[in-house]
Amino acid sequence: MGDAAEKTSVKPLTQAREVTDLLMQDIVSGQLEEGSRISELELSRRYGIGRGPLREAILRLEGMGLVVREPHVGARVVRLSRQELAEIFTMREALEGVAAREAAKNITDAELIDLGQLIDRHGRYVEENNGEAYMDQEGDYDFHYRIIKASGNQRLINLLCNELYHLIRIYRKTSKGEARPERALIEHKMIFQALQDRDGELAELLMRKHIGRARREIENAIEQ
Repeated sequence: MGDAAEKTSVKPLTQAREVTDLLMQDIVSGQLEEGSRISELELSRRYGIGRGPLREAILRLEGMGLVVREPHVGARVVRLSRQELAEIFTMREALEGVAAREAAKNITDAELIDLGQLIDRHGRYVEENNGEAYMDQEGDYDFHYRIIKASGNQRLINLLCNELYHLIRIYRKTSKGEARPERALIEHKMIFQALQDRDGELAELLMRKHIGRARREIENAIEQ
């Protein structure tokens, strides 16, 4: 881990929840690479924590699908196959479509204002940076995350904002595919307009098409 370990050193932590957040961010950011072995000794030194809270954090991440345990090897950061990713995106397409429909009914005026301001910021970023590294800003997922939260459906929130959300963030960080931020931004604006109009049917349709495009790109990669 070398220099990365030194940069992420923190004061001693006692709560497993805080350790879970640190580990999650290191996995999603790629500092802990896909498929890499998780060394309790190294991470204990890295974060300045005891082995007990660390083990509890690792168990929590196992429950979220970010860590897997292999016989004779131990805990590793998850490595998703393209087939698994296609399956995840199929689930996401259906569930986020429902979330968008529910959000059209339940999103507050204040949440709509915030979402509109977020899209404006994304637009400025894409324009100023020619779309480069847009996904690295996690803007796309911030947009989706807010709509899921605005649905008010706690079961959907639990399903989409935990395991699926972070697994997809890992995929976006490590994907070699070509990002199309301008297209994604246009689609976000269309979904936002449907939410403003309180048109749940259209919001669901647009969200499903938006995510379905990403799913088809993964499926094409599998075929190739």
